[in-house]
Amino acid sequence: MAVEEKYQALYEPRAGESLTESSRMAANKPKGQNSLALHKVIMVGSGGVGKSALTLQFMYDEDYEPTKADSYRKKVVLDGEEVQIDILDTAGQEDYAAIRDNYFRSGEGFLCVFSITEMESFAATADFREQILRVKEDENVPFLLVGNKSDLEDKRQVSVEEAKTRADQWNVNYVETSAKTRANVDKVFFDLMREIRARKMEDSKEKNGKKKRKSLAKRIRERCCIL
Repeated sequence: MAVEEKYQALYEPRAGESLTESSRMAANKPKGQNSLALHKVIMVGSGGVGKSALTLQFMYDEDYEPTKADSYRKKVVLDGEEVQIDILDTAGQEDYAAIRDNYFRSGEGFLCVFSITEMESFAATADFREQILRVKEDENVPFLLVGNKSDLEDKRQVSVEEAKTRADQWNVNYVETSAKTRANVDKVFFDLMREIRARKMEDSKEKNGKKKRKSLAKRIRERCCIL
């Protein structure tokens, strides 16, 4: 199987089923972990910045459930609520546009990672951000800018001020991490899950509000017909 076909299969829905439907069905299965709320995180960034290292540092414990290829699932407690996090690490697939777009469509939140020791990887975050917004068509998609390798301060090329300025321009949070020391590793995943959860609640309220307005309009029309 070609590399592109192999990785595209990760998040492809079954015939006649949309990505959204596929995700919803997976999240609503009645048994075990699949009965829990599921938050889908996509790791993006240039090669070699430490996306896989961050993912594995976060996943590596007794609740880690390996899935397909570079997809990982774990049961965690988020603010007192047991939930699942599904992480798709895009390491190695940055050059496959079709795969990348499928990943972005399926994701609910994004960790955009660069290395503080490599200015080029920081510059590339703007391209990743643009690609995500193009696919999601939503400037408020849950998104964190992550500067990894904070343990290599003596090799720093990207200042905290530069990174924070970019994060402020995008209206997102900026966090520095170290996969080596585990500094802020849990924080970035939990912070992003909170953003995803908040967004889902907001979308649910908006959807319910539209249903109520539609129902009210229908009742008004029915009364007008009776009169």
